[in-house]
Amino acid sequence: MSKTAGIVIIGNEVLSGKTQDTNSHFLCRELRTLGVEVRRISVILDEIELIGKEVATFSRNFDLVFTTGGVGPTHDDVTMAGIAHGFGVKVIRHPELERRLRERHRENINEARLRMAEVPEGAELVGEGFLYASVVKLRNVYIFPGIPKILQERFEAIKGGFRDTPFFLKVVYVKEGEGVIASILNNLLASFPELLLGSYPVLDNPDYKVKVTLESKDMNYLSRAFQKLLSTLPEGAIHRIDGN
Repeated sequence: MSKTAGIVIIGNEVLSGKTQDTNSHFLCRELRTLGVEVRRISVILDEIELIGKEVATFSRNFDLVFTTGGVGPTHDDVTMAGIAHGFGVKVIRHPELERRLRERHRENINEARLRMAEVPEGAELVGEGFLYASVVKLRNVYIFPGIPKILQERFEAIKGGFRDTPFFLKVVYVKEGEGVIASILNNLLASFPELLLGSYPVLDNPDYKVKVTLESKDMNYLSRAFQKLLSTLPEGAIHRIDGN
């Protein structure tokens, strides 16, 4: 079975529409490439108890948990406190993070900047190549900032540790609408119940009407399902085929 993951997006600004969340899309795409199955995405407010409850629940339900947002030096950056609350531990100042912060800021260090060294007790640092900002991990929870560029850089540094058996994918662009091919897809899934089968209507495209995706971690299983689909689609219905 695949490793499973849950993503918790933390920030009032996302729910109020002030900021558009792109982090969940990035993480879903990258994790899928690594062979990890994202099962749930949650977007929540900057509230300590809510963060704690949500992250602790995700930690129990999924192999990997990724949080983004709420890890800066200001009043609304309460992710560390929330996660600590959820796991029943204290917030402490991590000695290595503090050392890096003091080294970077020297005489300009202050209490606001030192908040960046606060982590849930028992947390560890993951990833190299950053002067003061490795990824903070508590159990199976990876705590990322909300700034997309920084999140992407840090994820890139540690993503090898999440790698699982990859998904193999076939994409078929079909000229017929879902009303025509629905029974064909239903029969395909009945014959290959473990197949991850998707059907996505496409509007305003003169070349095709539906994008059909077939996925499996078993290349042979996928190939057999793919050939079955090709043999049952109406003649001339295929516009294009992509995938590995």
